[in-house]
Amino acid sequence: MTVKDLVCGMDIDDSTTFQTRHDSEDYYFCSESCQHEFIFHPESYLSQEPKDISCEDKSCDVGQALYTCPMHPEIHQDHPGSCPKCGMALEPTTVEAIENSDELDNMSRRFWVSVILSLPVFIVAMFSDLLPGHLPESISMSSIQWFEFVLATPVVLWGGWPFFVRGWKSVATWNPNMFTLISIGVGTAWLYSMVALLTPALFPPLMQTEAGLVHVYFEAAAMITTLVLLGQVLELKARSKTNSAIRTLLDLSPKQAHRVDESGNEEAVDLESIEVGDLLRIKPGEKIPTDGVVVQGQSNIDESMITGEAVLISKKVDDTLIGATLNKNGTLLMRANRIGSDTMLAQIVQMVADAQRSRAPIQKLVDTVSGYFVPAVILSALLAFLGWWLWGPEPRLAYAVVSAVAVLIIACPCALGLATPISIMVGTGRGATAGVLIKDAQTLETMEKVTTLVVDKTGTLTEGRPTVTTFTVLDAFDEERALQFAASLEQASEHPLAEAVITKAKEADIPLVTVEGFEAITGRGIKGIVDAKKTLLGSEEFLKDHSISTVALIDEADRLRSEGKSVVFLAIDGELAGILGIEDPLKATSAEALRALKAEGIHVVMLSGDNEKTADAVAKKLGITEVYADILPDEKAEVVQYLQEHSMIVAMAGDGINDAPALAQADVGIAMGTGTDVAIESAGITLIKGDLLGIIKVRRLSQATMRNIRQNLFFAFIYNSAGIPIAAGLLYPFFGILLSPVIAAAAMSLSSVSVITNSLRLKDVRL
Repeated sequence: MTVKDLVCGMDIDDSTTFQTRHDSEDYYFCSESCQHEFIFHPESYLSQEPKDISCEDKSCDVGQALYTCPMHPEIHQDHPGSCPKCGMALEPTTVEAIENSDELDNMSRRFWVSVILSLPVFIVAMFSDLLPGHLPESISMSSIQWFEFVLATPVVLWGGWPFFVRGWKSVATWNPNMFTLISIGVGTAWLYSMVALLTPALFPPLMQTEAGLVHVYFEAAAMITTLVLLGQVLELKARSKTNSAIRTLLDLSPKQAHRVDESGNEEAVDLESIEVGDLLRIKPGEKIPTDGVVVQGQSNIDESMITGEAVLISKKVDDTLIGATLNKNGTLLMRANRIGSDTMLAQIVQMVADAQRSRAPIQKLVDTVSGYFVPAVILSALLAFLGWWLWGPEPRLAYAVVSAVAVLIIACPCALGLATPISIMVGTGRGATAGVLIKDAQTLETMEKVTTLVVDKTGTLTEGRPTVTTFTVLDAFDEERALQFAASLEQASEHPLAEAVITKAKEADIPLVTVEGFEAITGRGIKGIVDAKKTLLGSEEFLKDHSISTVALIDEADRLRSEGKSVVFLAIDGELAGILGIEDPLKATSAEALRALKAEGIHVVMLSGDNEKTADAVAKKLGITEVYADILPDEKAEVVQYLQEHSMIVAMAGDGINDAPALAQADVGIAMGTGTDVAIESAGITLIKGDLLGIIKVRRLSQATMRNIRQNLFFAFIYNSAGIPIAAGLLYPFFGILLSPVIAAAAMSLSSVSVITNSLRLKDVRL
């Protein structure tokens, strides 16, 4: 069983390996009967006890519902709770179609109860402060203070209890955060008021009224708690919208399908009961239940919900179908070949969810600032307290408490912490709805900086469906016999051109024969024994390596290459037999996409394993000026590395197995969704439609997302920078303005909501 570390994702096999990678020898075991071994990265739990949260044995149910922090994805937990670093509520790592609203319901309940209790406290406090002489003689100031105490205390201790728990956890784990400041601020205001209510004689005479009372701030403690709860409710509601893209995708799948048995009988079954190999009937207007292939019928399919392109795709026998797409006008019979988590829709959902939990490099700046910010705020609050206490007007202590609490509350860095992850969540979700899958936040950030795009020709610029357009055979050989040899040899080949040669033979009803001693030389050609004759099929250089002259057909080869066709030479028994001209038509959108990329200032480089003349002919049609031809698969990564060494930020677009190393080497790897699984795994971005116009979309999305993040960070920094001195009373000597803690709490809550609201604008960005 392969075990992966939860933070770095690397495979773990024994303690020696783990110690080398992470300087730790800690082992933990699955608590279920399977007793499988697990090793966790120390950062996964910080100071918490490690728990069994990831078992890969299908018989074990441990860790099926993991929770993580959207701002600190390295934090994992096997049950709901709050992040020990930032205090935010942990979210499940898998998004369900029906949202779990327990956290929102809990905060909403606390908020509404706090509103009911806080409003009378606030009204009475304002009335008694502004119009003390108009109070009925039967109501004393002492009774008013006790009234405020009775109503405010449950607001603070029950309504604000989650804040105190998170604040204490932040102190215990040495991770000060917004809840550290809130709990200190609210706790200070409430404790000060309690002491003033119960033992007013402890305070200096100047702070006491004629009745021997001291002013209390129960209304401030209650209103701050209520306003922070309001901010939490609004934030949770807004955060739930960031996953709307995933939920929209999850809702696409139909709930049932029509399964057809061997006798042709049809029954309606739940989607969960479908198995690989089942025959399913899709009627006009119904959604495709799962991924599969057409075995009967013809229809037009709307794949816009997956690809983002509202163009109907004609489907016939042997064509592939994508689950959740819409059958428009014909009846189809399909065979299911992927179900459950293996379907494209499920993989899209998982990729988007993973990307939303990843961290952008810019987040490191935020983390660094936040690490110093909270201690700096606490120090600022202490300085404000001391300043007012030592040099402020009477009652100095009261002014000192008010200003210190206002500093603590207004400077809460929640808006700063939300600035990056919320934008990433919305941005990656927006990309998914446009047919662009982004693997992680780093890829999204880097895409904005790309200066050079390297594109593989076959399957990226071209359709990837080559056809043999010309087959020229020398007089000494029979054309049908030569084609039989070529197609038979190609049976064992995985090269993109192999299928074209085999199809040509099938169209001519030429039977294929068995091949012995097959051997493929990567990037050169193939050879084997066909009908007792040594047969070679490949490039001009490949035949020359075997001392076979190509002079007889070199003029024909040059003519085909000038037309942009690939040329394959055939040799039988040591003699040149013929030449195949194979054409792979350009994608209709390639030229348009490349023009748009050049307009964005991106330099385009083409790679091709074809002869230089063929590659140049294709490049000329597309306006590409830099071409690397005769490139072997292992040389593609070297070209990318060469460009990187010359100060270029490189994106690589490809679709084949041989593109995987280059995709991994590039700063941003872009895989065509129509390509191989290996290429898609190696890439940071997948274009579901396999269309280069998708690169324009992801470029614009990257620019919009990073612009949005910078806006969020700017406003968060400016807000906190300007808020602290005002709350500390800097304007008081000049204008007599002293910020109320209640106003500070309202401003703090609104700052978080404004950041989220700004991030949600990405849902509507035009791509």
